[in-house]
Amino acid sequence: MNRLREHIEEVIPLTDEEFDRIQTFFTLKNVRKNQFLVNEADEVKFEFLALDGIYKVFYIDENGKEHILQFAKKNWWMTDYVGFFKQKNATMFVECLKDGQVLCLTLEGREKLALEFHKMEHFFRVKLTNGYIALQQRITLLLSSTPQQRYEEFSKLYPDLILEIPKKYVAEYLGVSRETLSRLYVNSNKM
Repeated sequence: MNRLREHIEEVIPLTDEEFDRIQTFFTLKNVRKNQFLVNEADEVKFEFLALDGIYKVFYIDENGKEHILQFAKKNWWMTDYVGFFKQKNATMFVECLKDGQVLCLTLEGREKLALEFHKMEHFFRVKLTNGYIALQQRITLLLSSTPQQRYEEFSKLYPDLILEIPKKYVAEYLGVSRETLSRLYVNSNKM
């Protein structure tokens, strides 16, 4: 739970008493490679904080094509947020790509934390705002840039992920074929 405290204290300070109460809202879960935290059509019970490991959030379209919305690693939050906040069944999947651990938080727990600790309400607002900004930047990049620019931006923002994630997933995330990704890699190394 020390990692949870460090993560929260990046945004807000906590007393020992506050943290002792806050940590009771979280449960620890070990996750294995290829294990799903969220399956399409299931109830979305938790929001997850990655302590370690690598995860992908994705959906499958009507043609069976996978679309990756997010990768998550240490200190990143993830779930099917529509299902979580609207208490609907999932339309997304959350899958573990590399063994790890997550902390699980229910919506009820999140709401109680925010009511009980205004500091935590601020913490969640900061995290949601940062996530929204990242999503907006990702959409803008997808709509207004070339595949080469998308690859270079991904490589710059996530240099460790590009080495740890299978190339087929990087290609899906960037919206290109595996063959195109290979060309982008070669072109980037020529620069």
